[in-house]
Amino acid sequence: MYHSSGPGNRQNGRLLMDMNHDNARIILGDVLNDDAEMIPLLSSEDEERMNREKLPPTLPILPLRNMILFPGVVVPITVGRDKSIRLIRDFSRKSKIIGVVAQKDPDIEEPMPQDLHRVGTAAVIIKTLQMPDGSTTVIIQGKKRFEIEEVVQTEPYMFARIRKFERASRPDKSEEFKALIDSLRDISLEIIEKSPQIPSEASFAIKNIDSPAFLVNFVSSNLSIPVEEKQMLLETPDLRERAAIVLKKLTEELQLLELKNQIQSKVKTDIDKQQRDYFLSQQLKTIQEELGGSPGEQDIRSLREKAAKKHWNEAVAEVFEREIQKLQRMNVQAADYAVQLNYLEFLTELPWNEYTEDRFDLAGAIKVLNEDHFGLDKVKERIIEYLAVIRLKGDMKSPILCLVGPPGVGKTSLGKSVARALGRKYVRMSLGGLRDEAEIRGHRKTYIGALPGRILQSIKKSKSSNPVFVLDEIDKVSGNNVNGDPSSALLEVLDPEQNTAFYDNYLEMEYDLSKVMFIATANNLTTIHPALRDRMEVIDLSGYLMEEKVDIARIHLIPKQLSEHGVKPAACRFSDEVIRLMIEDYTREAGVRLLEKCIARIVRSRARDIVAGTPFKKKIPLKDAVRILGVPLYQKESRLRDRLSGVATGLAWTPTGGEILFIEATASKGKGVLTLTGNLGDVMKESATLAFEYLKSNAGDLGIDPQIVADSNVHVHVPEGATPKDGPSAGVAMLTAITSVFLHKPIRNDLAMTGEITLRGKVLPVGGIKEKILAAKRAKIPFVILPEANRKDVEEIQPLYVEGITFHYVDKMKEVLDLSLS
Repeated sequence: MYHSSGPGNRQNGRLLMDMNHDNARIILGDVLNDDAEMIPLLSSEDEERMNREKLPPTLPILPLRNMILFPGVVVPITVGRDKSIRLIRDFSRKSKIIGVVAQKDPDIEEPMPQDLHRVGTAAVIIKTLQMPDGSTTVIIQGKKRFEIEEVVQTEPYMFARIRKFERASRPDKSEEFKALIDSLRDISLEIIEKSPQIPSEASFAIKNIDSPAFLVNFVSSNLSIPVEEKQMLLETPDLRERAAIVLKKLTEELQLLELKNQIQSKVKTDIDKQQRDYFLSQQLKTIQEELGGSPGEQDIRSLREKAAKKHWNEAVAEVFEREIQKLQRMNVQAADYAVQLNYLEFLTELPWNEYTEDRFDLAGAIKVLNEDHFGLDKVKERIIEYLAVIRLKGDMKSPILCLVGPPGVGKTSLGKSVARALGRKYVRMSLGGLRDEAEIRGHRKTYIGALPGRILQSIKKSKSSNPVFVLDEIDKVSGNNVNGDPSSALLEVLDPEQNTAFYDNYLEMEYDLSKVMFIATANNLTTIHPALRDRMEVIDLSGYLMEEKVDIARIHLIPKQLSEHGVKPAACRFSDEVIRLMIEDYTREAGVRLLEKCIARIVRSRARDIVAGTPFKKKIPLKDAVRILGVPLYQKESRLRDRLSGVATGLAWTPTGGEILFIEATASKGKGVLTLTGNLGDVMKESATLAFEYLKSNAGDLGIDPQIVADSNVHVHVPEGATPKDGPSAGVAMLTAITSVFLHKPIRNDLAMTGEITLRGKVLPVGGIKEKILAAKRAKIPFVILPEANRKDVEEIQPLYVEGITFHYVDKMKEVLDLSLS
C-alpha cells in the first residue's frame, strides 16, 4: 500500500510524507531541519476552505513522471529539467500556485501538450530547497483538481487555460458511505500493522484524518499501484465510486500481504545476496503447495503413470526417460516447458503395440459387408482373403487397397463396413486439397506451434495400432509445391516394405504402420502419382445397373431414409415403377447419391402428410412422385429410331458413368475444310482430323471419288455443346459418320462403337469399357463394336452386365465400316 520509506516526521500532530519521483526517494526529515515549517493534516474545515478557493483561469503546468498528486496530499519532488526549475523559481516567489499534471509516457524528456493527461491537480509550493548535488527539491501540497482546456504557451514553460474538475455536491452522510470509509480506514490500519516496511507513525495519520475525501486521497496517493491506475482514480469525479475502487485495491493488497507473510513464516531463513535465488524458489514452492501441489510434479506423475501401462520397446522407453528428465529440470513458467509437455503427452497417448483382435468369422464378415453394401464383390472377396490368411498364418502385413470409381458408388462408406466386419477401429482422413507435406509427416517440434502429422494424430485418436484407415480422395492431393510434395510423403505410408518404420518429424522416432489396413479412394487414377499408384492394389468400382440401383434403393436407401425421418415402412411404400422413374428421369449418375436425395424428398413429403393429417395412399402413386420431384431433369437415354446417314452412335466415359454419344457429320461443296463443333477438347479434335485425313488418303479403297472429297467441306458436330468433351475413343464413330456421308449409306441404329484410330486405320484400345457397356444397355442397344485389345476387359465383367449385348471385336477401321454400314 505505502512506499517503503513510509510517512515522515511526526511532531505535535503534524505530519510530513515522502513520495517517489524520477527514481529518487526523498524523506522530508532529511530535507527539513527541526525548525522547518510543518504541514498539518487536512481537516474537514481546511477542506471546505480549500474547496471555496477559486483557481486562476490559467496556470503554469509542471509535468511529472511516475507520480500523481492528489488534493490535500503533501509530497516532495525533485526537479531537474531546465523548464521545471525555472517554473519553480518564478512561482515560489509569486502566487505559489502551479498546476501539476502527469505525463502519459515517463520516458519523454521534453513533453509537449499532447503528451500530458488532461486532468491534474493545482498545488501550492510550500518550500524550495537546493540540494548538495545541485538538484532542486520542492515540497508541494495538492489543492484542487482541474482539467486543461488549452495550452496557451510552451515557452519558457507551459501555461494552460483550465476549468475546475470538481463537481459541486452535498457531502454524502449515508450509513453506507460511512461504512465504506470506515472499512477503508480499518484495512489501511491493518496493512500498516502487518507490513514491517511501513513505519507505525503512518497509523497515526490514518486515525487523525477526519475528512473522508482527504482520507481517500491520502490512501490513493500511497497505494502501490501503477501510475495509470492512480490517474484513473484522480479522474474519477464521484467520491463514493473512488472510495470503492480504493477499497478494492486495499483488499487485494491485504490478501497478498497475508499470503506473503504466511510464505515467509514457513520459509524462516535469513536472506542475503547468495540466498536470494533459493528464497524465491522456496516462496514459489509454498505458493504451489497452497494451490494444491506443484503443477510440474503433477504433470510428471501423470506421465509416468501413463508410461507404466505402455507396451513400448526399450528404444521408446529410453527416449521417454530422457525427455521426462529434461522436463523435470525445466521451470514450469518457461516457454519450452509446454512444448516438452505436449511432446511427452503425445508420446504416451500413442497406442504403442496395442492392437484390436480381428474377427475371424468369415461368414459373419461376409454378412456384415453384404448388409451395408450391394455388389462390390472384388473388394469383399479381397477382405475375406485377408481374413483367411490371417487365420492360417497368424500374422500378415495389411493390404493397401485403392478403390477407384465414380462418385456415389460407396467407396468411402465401404471402409467403415470393412472395419465393422473385421472388428477394428475406423479412421478416415480426407486428402482433398492437401498441399503441405507436414500434414503427413508433421513439423519438427523446435518450431512454434509444431504438431504431429495427421497420420499419427488419427492413430492416436483411434487408440489402436491396427485400425482400418481410409485415405479419402487420394487423387486430389496437390503435387510438388513450396510446402513440399504430399504425394511423395505418402509413399512411405503406403509402402508395405517401409511403413514398418514410419518416421514422423514431430515424434522423431519410428512408428510401425504395417498392421494398419489402408484403404484409399479415388475417382481418377491418372492424377495419382505413378510411384504411389504402384504401391497400392487397385480395385475398380464401376457404376450400377438399373436393376442393381433398384435393389440398392429397396434394400438400403429406402429403409435408411424412413428411419432418419421417423416414418414407418407401412406408411410409405415405393413401387419398382417409382424407383425406376427416379433413376431414369431425375438422376444421371453411376452411383446412388442423387437417388438417395430423391427418396429423401418423397419421404419428407410423406412425413408432412402424416403430421398434417392429410389423407394419403400408403403406396406412393407415380403421379405423386412426379408432383413431389418436379419436372424430369433428364431425358431417357435411347438409341436412334431410324437409320440415318452421317449419324453414328459412340460410347463415352464420364465421372458419373458411361453415356451414349451421337456423332453428326455433313458435307458441303468447298475446298476440303474440316469444321468441328460441340465443345470438343484437343484430343477429340485430333481424332476428327485423323478420321478425315484417313478418308482422304483411302477414299478410293472405300469406294469414294477422291475428287469429291477434295471439293467438299466437312462439318462434324457432337450434340450437347454446353458439355465439354474430350478423349480419343470417339475416333471410330467420327470416321464412320464422315464415311457414311460420302457413301450416302445410313448407319445402323442398333449399333454403338468406341475405339481410337490411327492414320493407318488401326483401332486401338480405350478405357472405361464397363461404364460404356452399361450406357449401351441402358439405351437398349444390342450390338457394340469394341477394339480387339479390349476383349480381356469384357471377359472380366460379370455376365449379368453384358447379358443381351453382342460384341464385335475389331482391329482395323475397315471392319468397323463393314459392320456399321451393312
